[in-house]
Amino acid sequence: MKHTKVCPKCRSGNIVRIDGYAGAYGTGNNVMTGNTIFSAVNVNRYVCCACGFTEEWIDKDDIEKIANSKKAKR
Repeated sequence: MKHTKVCPKCRSGNIVRIDGYAGAYGTGNNVMTGNTIFSAVNVNRYVCCACGFTEEWIDKDDIEKIANSKKAKR
């Protein structure tokens, strides 16, 4: 949905993006890579307004931050 702007479930083009954010005490749509809010990586959501299907994406620039996180398990 991020790239095609089309829902893979119902084929609707009515897609909205909801930006991830990091709020107080770790609230929001994010992945914590450390112990403070400054270590948060935002997770953006793409939502089909026709059927409710969602996808979550992390910006390409932040993937390395997650991979190198001490909290990452392999």
